[in-house]
Amino acid sequence: MLKFFKNNKNAIYGGTLATLFTGMGIFLLGNISGYEAKNLLKVSLSGLTILCNTIVLASATILALLLTLLSVSFGSDNNLKKKHYYQILNIAKFDVILFIAALIIFQFFNIPILEANNVPISWYNKIYWTTLASTSIISGMMITVILMLYNAVTNLITIIGLNANHPLLYNEEDEEEVEK
Repeated sequence: MLKFFKNNKNAIYGGTLATLFTGMGIFLLGNISGYEAKNLLKVSLSGLTILCNTIVLASATILALLLTLLSVSFGSDNNLKKKHYYQILNIAKFDVILFIAALIIFQFFNIPILEANNVPISWYNKIYWTTLASTSIISGMMITVILMLYNAVTNLITIIGLNANHPLLYNEEDEEEVEK
């Protein structure tokens, strides 16, 4: 787990920054009443549903694109280190977590809680803040996945397209270490 954070620290920092930035809305609105929260939920629910739907579709598409990335990596004439394939595996794992989280939140938004008569008005405040926090988190997670994917793609462009020396390529020194 610590290795995952070390290898993806820039992407994680970017996603965390995006989460904090999008979550600032929580603090900017301040304390609101249950009635205000219910009205704000009515207004924002369709946009939040679209956000979750978009993230579910994007994360599923990214999983499919990872197969293409994997085939390009494998079909390359260059001998790539296992670290590259672990990088792709980490993107896939994180993307699946994002997919599941966005799908669960999407399903939560489809519960007709605004139409229910037996929900105490004080709950809407908590539901609204939970909604804002959860959408901020999945937005940050999406940015993290995109930044991780960007890093993997730029590594491949450097290795395959530019034929540049790269730390993910096996070289003669690596072969000597394996032989010892």
